[in-house]
Formats: sequence, structure tokens, C-alpha cells
Amino acid sequence: MLTISNLSFYFGGRPIFDGANLQIKPKDKIGLIGLNGMGKSTLLRLIVGEYQPDAGSISKAGDCSIGFLNQDLLSYQTQDSILQVAMQAFERENYLQQEIDKVLHEMDVNYRDELVDKLGHLQEEFDHLGGYTIQSKAEEILEGLGFKTEELSKPLKEFSGGWRMRVMLAKLLLQKPALLLLDEPTNHLDLPSIQWVEKYILNYENAVVVVSHDREFLDNVCNTTVEVTGAKLVSYSGNYSFYVEEKALRSEIQKGAYENQQAQIRQTERFIERFKAKATKARQVQSRVKALNRMDIIDDVIDATAKVHFKFKFGVNPGRNVFSLENVSKAYGEKVILKNTTAIIERGDKIALIGANGKGKSTLLRIIAGDENVVGERKLGHNVNFSFFAQHQMESLHLEETLLEELKYADGGKSDTELRSVLGCFLFNGEDVFKKIKVLSGGEKSRVALAKVLISEANFLLLDEPTNHLDMQSVNILIQALDQYEGTYVVVSHDRHFVSQVANKIWYIEDYEIKEYPGTYDEFEQWQEDNKKAIINSPQVPTPANTQSAKKAETTVNKPVANANLIKKLEREVAEIETKITDLEHQMAHLEGQLADPNIFRDNHALQKTNSDYEVVKLELKKMNDLWEAKILEMEG
Repeated sequence: MLTISNLSFYFGGRPIFDGANLQIKPKDKIGLIGLNGMGKSTLLRLIVGEYQPDAGSISKAGDCSIGFLNQDLLSYQTQDSILQVAMQAFERENYLQQEIDKVLHEMDVNYRDELVDKLGHLQEEFDHLGGYTIQSKAEEILEGLGFKTEELSKPLKEFSGGWRMRVMLAKLLLQKPALLLLDEPTNHLDLPSIQWVEKYILNYENAVVVVSHDREFLDNVCNTTVEVTGAKLVSYSGNYSFYVEEKALRSEIQKGAYENQQAQIRQTERFIERFKAKATKARQVQSRVKALNRMDIIDDVIDATAKVHFKFKFGVNPGRNVFSLENVSKAYGEKVILKNTTAIIERGDKIALIGANGKGKSTLLRIIAGDENVVGERKLGHNVNFSFFAQHQMESLHLEETLLEELKYADGGKSDTELRSVLGCFLFNGEDVFKKIKVLSGGEKSRVALAKVLISEANFLLLDEPTNHLDMQSVNILIQALDQYEGTYVVVSHDRHFVSQVANKIWYIEDYEIKEYPGTYDEFEQWQEDNKKAIINSPQVPTPANTQSAKKAETTVNKPVANANLIKKLEREVAEIETKITDLEHQMAHLEGQLADPNIFRDNHALQKTNSDYEVVKLELKKMNDLWEAKILEMEG
């Protein structure tokens, strides 16, 4: 359907693509991935013809229509309603409707037989194209993307950029092009809308190429992954998780081939050096020199997986109750956000606040931060020192300062070496630390703002959409940083992979109340799925109440009354588990030491066995830690 052959494209003298190749077939669902700045969006613009290749070609079949969703559409404005804008997708149907209206009007004033015939032909084609259902199709897609029925008649101009982007996505989906190009479609979608788009793309009969940093979205919709790396396009025949495993395997093979070749080169160079002065060996020396010159050099594997090696600490431990709301209500005029809700955040809670846009997630963060007036009691706990990250804080960065100078605003007590170490964790290395804030991209500014929050030594963090503008590598860094962070936090995010990695409790707002699920996001999803099945089988399944009543109900219904014997039994089990955890941690350290030994890479069998042993111990350690947490919760309950 579309073929990219030996594509080269240069930007400011830098090769974005150099001899890149790719084939897109009908029904392909391709995830286009790579670090920020590698050329993903550039490739989409080359495909649609906005940019022209410096060399090579992009050829497509004559019937290959292309639809392109990109961030430029955020600025599109019109007085037309969002329903009218979406229905612009039906060009032929709209033309036929106008012609039918003209004929009907003319028949009112000058009835003729030929007009009846013309009307019949127009209505037949209109019906064949499904013209009588186009409005219902547009309404279905707009509502699937999060619009309320009463909003469909409002002018597009009244909506923010993110909502305008949804309308343009709806228009593209209704057009059903042969090739759909989506550049970061999930950036402006909430979780229910993301899940709706996933289902739509899965059932989409034509080809899709999507650029996204949402790992779970790519896993759910893509059957092919294409990585933009080294000015090439490298294809993997599976989703993102398949890509991760396959790339690791390819890297292992490449590493072995590289080391073997380097050993061969060193041996050849030693032979040349040793015998170059001997006339009897001249022919053999020349032969080896020529062999070296002809050799296709294998590149070493570059590990792009950034590791965080910095402990984000804080000075003072807070009390057990970090924050509480009691009978809190919040409304903006007639729009109610919260009504008589109660919630408690305890020390060590890692809370993900999830849900649809408009439910009040960001408002709740501002309430916790004290930036919103409420009815009811808002109470910050003893020794609590909080820091708040939101997208607007990027605007408060000092544009004329360097990165090093900017971090000193958050913690002037750290040395330059310590601050450079922090910046290194967030992918700013070498001379990058002397760049001025004003030259950074949106994603880079976001990383600086996050670094400032994490070194502020706050023991309570509020993070509003921290993964926006971050590529996958940067999201992974943030996951590692939060994993090392020993304090308490509440994070708002629509990135399911991120949430599943960082949260031990889930909050959501329902019926104007804060409701809590006391577990991970994966467990929360399973609980929701079980509830749906239970509702189908029995309509009497109770809805979980707010934080306090949910805990009370759980204690009353599900947990037996604790007694002294049970407590002693649990304490013995916890002690046994802790001993096993210590032993497993020692095994992990030993295996990690073996994997760090370069000699092991020369023995492929030993490498595979050590890797296998490491994964087994790692899995067992995770099970033991999960079991330990479960026993502790049972004791506290």
C-alpha cells in the first residue's frame, strides 16, 4: 500500500533518516516508537508530503487515501458546532444532501417530472452511501471520545485545544482513510476515551500508524512496532512488549558478535604488528591488512535504558496521617465536584487518582495543596512538607538560568556535583547542564520541573499528569525515581503502565465522593471486571462506598475478628518471609555480580543459565515481597 525506499532526510545538516526503508500493508497496525527528537513526527509529515525527501522515495497505491492527526490541529477554530465539524468527513454525502434540498425547494415552486427523476437518483445514491445514518455515526464517535450529548451543538471555538483535538480525531475516524496517521492521539484523552479509541482502532478495517508514548495503548492496538533509531526504521513483528523482548534478544546476539569480532581484530592486529618487518611473512601480513579493510564493522550495543542512581530523600518524617479531608464539599456554581466526602492519606501511601476528565481530579489536587476554598475540614498532618507538580509549573521556570542554576532554586544546599548527578538521572549529561531553560523542548522542561520537585526534600508529593510530554525512556526514569522515593504521593495520570508501576492505592471520584481501592491498578482493573460479571449474574451487588465506609465494610464482611493467637501466627509467618527475602536478596546480589563479569558473555550457555537463574530469583523475590505486604495488611486489619 505504501513503500518507503532508501529514504534520506536532513535537518540542519543532521541526518534524520539515512537509507531508511519500510513497507506498510493494508490492515497493518504499526506503533512508531523512538526517543524524542529521533524523527517520528517528521516521518509522518514526509508520508503526507509536507516535507520532501533529500533522497529515496515514498510511493503509495493510487487508492491509498491518508488521514493525518497532528498537534497543529489544536489551533483550529470555527463557529460551526462540533457535530457539524465532525460531519465534514462525509463530503459526498453532504454534497448530495445539499443537492436534494435544492431539488426539493425547486419542486415547491416549479414541479416538473425531470426533478422527480433527479431527486430519485440523488436519494438512491444518498441511501446507498448510508447518508441517513451519518449524523448518528458522528454522534456515536463524539460521545465515545467523551463529549456529552448536550455539548454536540456547541461551537468548536468554545472548547479548549485538547477537546478540539478530539473533534478532529472524530472527523478522521469518520472519513475512514486507507492509512490513518496518528501523532500522539492519547495526549489529550482521559482513560475512558483512550480505552474507547483502542477498541475502535482494533476494529478499524484499514491501516494505522500511531506515534505514542503510552506503552499499554501500543500493546493493545499494534501488531507491528517500528523503531526510529540511528536514522533507520527497524521493524519488529509484534506489539510493544514483543519489541522489548525481541530487541533484548537482538542486542544480546549483536553484543556477542561485536565482542567476537573485536577479539578477531585484536588478534589480526597483533599478527600484523609482530610480523610486518619480516620479509617471509609479507604476503600473509598484506592478506590480513586487506581482510581488516574489507571487514564490515559490527557496532557495539548502546544501552539506551537509563538507570537512576540517586536517592531522593527528605529531611523530616511526617506523622502517620499525612492529610485528611472531612465532610468536604466543592462546587463551581451549579457544577458539583465533591459533596460531603471524607478521605485520609497515610504515611507511605502511593495513590493514583484516575478517572474521566471533568470529574475533578486536578481540582482535588489543588484542594489538597490548599489552592482551593472548600466547605468542610482540610487538615495537613504533623511535619508534612509537600511539593506540587503541575504542567503550568513549567511556565514558572527561569528561562535565562542554566539547568544547574534552576535546580538550586529547589535545593541550594546541594553541591554542583550532586545536582549534576540528579540532572544525569533525568538524561541531562555533560555540557547539557549549562544549557539555558529557554532553549529546552517541552519534554525537557517537564523533566527539569520534575527534578526540582524530587530534590525539594518534600515528604509529600502532588503530581498532576507528570508523564505528559515525556517519552518512554523519561517515563521509565520517573518510575524508578518514585520507586526510590520513600515519602507519600498522590499522582494524577492516564498512563496505565505508569500507574500500574507506581501506585499501591487507587482513588477515583464517583457520585461526588472520593472512593478508594486498596491495591494496585492491575488489581483494581480485575476488581472492576469481576464486578461487571457479578452485576450481570446478580443485580444486587453493592457499590463500594467512600474511603472510610469501604474499609469498614471490608473489615466487617471479609475479615474475621483478630485474636491473640492469630496475631502470633501472622508474626511468625512474617518473620519466616523476611528470612526468605534476605536470602533471595543475597542470591540476587550474587547473580548480578556474575552478570556484571565480562567473562560470562564469552560463554553463551553460562550467560543463558545465569540470566534464567536471575529471572527465577527475581520473580520469587517479588512473590515474597507481595506476600509480606499482604501479611502486614492482615495484621493491621
